[in-house]
Amino acid sequence: MIADGLKPESMTGATDHQIDAFANEQGVRDVPAAFRQVLRLIGVRRGLWFAGTAFGIGSIDGASKREALATLSRFTDPFTDSAGLLVLADHQAYQYYVIDGACLTEPDPAVWIISETDGVEQCWPSVTSWFDSADPDVGRYVKRMQMLRDHGKQSKLTFSEFLNLEPDDRGTSQ
Repeated sequence: MIADGLKPESMTGATDHQIDAFANEQGVRDVPAAFRQVLRLIGVRRGLWFAGTAFGIGSIDGASKREALATLSRFTDPFTDSAGLLVLADHQAYQYYVIDGACLTEPDPAVWIISETDGVEQCWPSVTSWFDSADPDVGRYVKRMQMLRDHGKQSKLTFSEFLNLEPDDRGTSQ
């Protein structure tokens, strides 16, 4: 992704202390190893990941969990431990990405969506597959920015701050 134009400084990982505090704010003790690794990569500043979605340290907290549980209360609860669930992300306060509290000691547990409009569903078999599905297409973003620049338009797109448009800025040559 860096070679494609993503600025390395657009991502900042969280420390274990920050990750533990993140979990404590939600009233849980354990964070699955796979999600801990995601937070170590992009937990403080996420770059292009999860656009339009609250994610990471300082964005997801106890209030996010209360909102997720309030949304869950409208549906049949499929979780073994809903009180102990961990909220990973909150998409515009109507859709929550969560892990069942009973699965927090598993290294790479399933990720569920709790949605105001669509109910509750296990959508990914693992945190790894969830994170992979959110992988931004950096090359597409760069091409869009280059096209705008080539047509004399100054881009004010929110994602432009995360990109290097020039190959030399990416450490590659053509």
